Amino acid sequence: MSTTPQTPPSYPARKLKALAASACGVVAALTLSVLPAVSHAIEEPTYTTVRTFDGIELRDYAAYTVAEVLVNAEASDAGNRAFPILAGYIFGKNKGERRFAMTAPVTQTAAPVKMEMTAPVSQTAVAGGFVVQFVLPKGITVATAPEPLDARVMLRDVPPQRVAVIRYSGFWSESNYNEHLAKLQSSLRANDITWTGEPVYSRYDAPMTPWFLRRNEIWLQLAP
Repeated sequence: MSTTPQTPPSYPARKLKALAASACGVVAALTLSVLPAVSHAIEEPTYTTVRTFDGIELRDYAAYTVAEVLVNAEASDAGNRAFPILAGYIFGKNKGERRFAMTAPVTQTAAPVKMEMTAPVSQTAVAGGFVVQFVLPKGITVATAPEPLDARVMLRDVPPQRVAVIRYSGFWSESNYNEHLAKLQSSLRANDITWTGEPVYSRYDAPMTPWFLRRNEIWLQLAP
């Protein structure tokens, strides 16, 4: 004799519906937590796009201020080494225990690079490694930013600049980076545009962001 399964008395239909709705809410929240901030809730330095060609943008950036650290590491590991040091500064490891909102991008460039001395923090340049930067919120300058408690953190005002930018997705890989850097440089040469200094690798997304939604950029500062 067959019987039709019955819902246990302790879980009537209305309770099962409530549990299902709750589970959907949790899934939705988790999904949103891994998506990038497409609404531009994360602050970025102010810029104007002055020209586009071949998938390249020429941007004029207004001045902004960064907290940066020099790490002696490979390109693939430099960000991981620098992140806790810089995060410590913006989350309160400074005189006055001031906290800042997270901004984008996090930039990385090969060292040695020319870096101006910024008071009251001293710096020591070493050969090799990478300089990793957090952009500080708008309105913050070296003169108004709190002094880092970690002597490895340096503050620097970045003057207005024009940069050429190529954007791409995916996780970090040397081959992906080199492919897009070569495309950027080739397009600039074809358009008789010269650049100066080391390329800057810029990341905009949290570590949990899926590879196909990630925003990566390579910047080259254009010659005056």
